[in-house]
Amino acid sequence: MLNRISRRCLCTAVSRPWLFVGLGNPGDKFKGTRHNVGFEMIDAFAQSQGIPMDSVHCKAIFGQGFVGDAPVLLAKPQTYMNLSGESIGPLAAYYKLPLNRVIVFHDDMDLPCGVLRLQDKVRRGRHNGLGSVVSHFRGNRVFATLRIGIGMPPGQMDPKAFLLQKFNATARERIDAALPEGIDALKLLLSKGLTESARCFNKEQKYKHIKLQTLPA
Repeated sequence: MLNRISRRCLCTAVSRPWLFVGLGNPGDKFKGTRHNVGFEMIDAFAQSQGIPMDSVHCKAIFGQGFVGDAPVLLAKPQTYMNLSGESIGPLAAYYKLPLNRVIVFHDDMDLPCGVLRLQDKVRRGRHNGLGSVVSHFRGNRVFATLRIGIGMPPGQMDPKAFLLQKFNATARERIDAALPEGIDALKLLLSKGLTESARCFNKEQKYKHIKLQTLPA
């Protein structure tokens, strides 16, 4: 049976906890859309580790547990994407976490569909959810991200419409294959740290990027 962990236990643990946050929009109509792959990664990780997402905390669906000896907090903000920081900022503050113990999972149009990247800080970009998080961290970008590639909109398609569409069959297959890869990277992060896990993982994903960048999804 999974051991529950208290705020006091987390803050006094030998190993500081990680806060894993998946970005997305709440509600059934957004399930399976490109903008919600952050939610999908959190759900896949939670299920793989037997961590129930069964409570609400700081405007987020929330779960907590251990992966081996490493304490983890899992969250899916329910504020809608563009206000994600209203949940993540208070969560990090509540558990007194430094930003180098926060990692945000999000969709990324600059990567081919199904390609992932683990990075130690936020690159400047156009993602409104990330922008909200940065704003609530007082402009600080030194938190990690797991970027989940969804590809670019075809032709002249409006990017907003593209983000809110569900994946087609080919893209769905790529995302389903990418989720276990992300889980493995996160488990490595918990045991080896961000720098080493990102180096190994991103090298593997670079070859996948080269393979997929010319293929339609």
